Amino acid sequence: MPSITSENAAISEVAGGVDTHQDTHTAAVIDMVGRVLGTEQFPATSAGYAALLAWMRSFGRPVRVGVEGTGAYGAGLVRLLCDERVEVVEVDRPDRKTRRFQGKSDPIDAVQAAKTALAGERTGTPKQRDGRIEALRNLRVARRSAVDQRADAQRQIKTLIVTAPEGLRDRLRGLPARELIATCATLRPDPADAAAPATAAKIALRSLARRHQRLTAEITDLDELLEPLVTAINPRLVTANGVGTDVAGQLLVTAGENHDRLRSEAAFAMLCGVAPIPRLVRQDHPAPPEPRRRPPSQRRPLPDRALPPALGPPHPRLHGTTHQAGQVQEGDHPLPQTLHRPRALPDHHHKRS
Repeated sequence: MPSITSENAAISEVAGGVDTHQDTHTAAVIDMVGRVLGTEQFPATSAGYAALLAWMRSFGRPVRVGVEGTGAYGAGLVRLLCDERVEVVEVDRPDRKTRRFQGKSDPIDAVQAAKTALAGERTGTPKQRDGRIEALRNLRVARRSAVDQRADAQRQIKTLIVTAPEGLRDRLRGLPARELIATCATLRPDPADAAAPATAAKIALRSLARRHQRLTAEITDLDELLEPLVTAINPRLVTANGVGTDVAGQLLVTAGENHDRLRSEAAFAMLCGVAPIPRLVRQDHPAPPEPRRRPPSQRRPLPDRALPPALGPPHPRLHGTTHQAGQVQEGDHPLPQTLHRPRALPDHHHKRS
């Protein structure tokens, strides 16, 4: 998109926005009053990051750049911008109302990111990805994946035992988890007889059990790397009561390398998704009192449990006198006489002249 400003116009400061994707990044530049100066697409490579920054600087000095997905596709671009001393803020994607009125495309999202960064609305400081906490996060990703796969293998072993032949099921049923894995890993089925259900069940159980053992060894190796790393990052955290390597590692990864971006406990609570939303109370309408709740251990009073709930006044149709045929009660609406069909026709209708 060509620039809307003249070539002779001198713009000293600009703001930028980037819509990041896996293969390409779309950038936009606006001036300090929000006018769009241009949009351009660059490849998501090291050369593309440098070309993107040089293109932004051709309009002026970028004072702030808003980037979507700083922890995913935009991580490499954020590292380059931080090395070049360019202020980077993380922006959220536009809300549904804005996308519905403005449309949805990469240039539109890049322009919206630039305007959001300039206004400072719904922005945050991105995490640094060049320290020991980034190494801790990578190791935790591998460990969490190994733990999930080991649990899946153990569940599949127990499922196969349920449908296994009687002899194999009676042998394995009721064993503790550790003994079950060791027993299944030492099974010696004949591969030539894999067409038989009993032999196929033994082969599958042995394969899953050995996978379980390999994942256990992998988790042990990762734990040996994680424990000294967490201790080196924050020694006081692991000494707290109830805080182990796993909990401490998660807290450190959540806070990030530049934990000073969390300026208060409320900011950390908002990051964890547990920040309470204050209720708006008008001064002329005080807040209603909280309802009194009976403790679960306290029984209801005897009159409330003994007497049935009070009923309203009885309906006259239900508790009044019995309605007799041919009687018109008060409140009834008799049918008009014109709708009553006579029992027999008059005699003159049967006479013929």
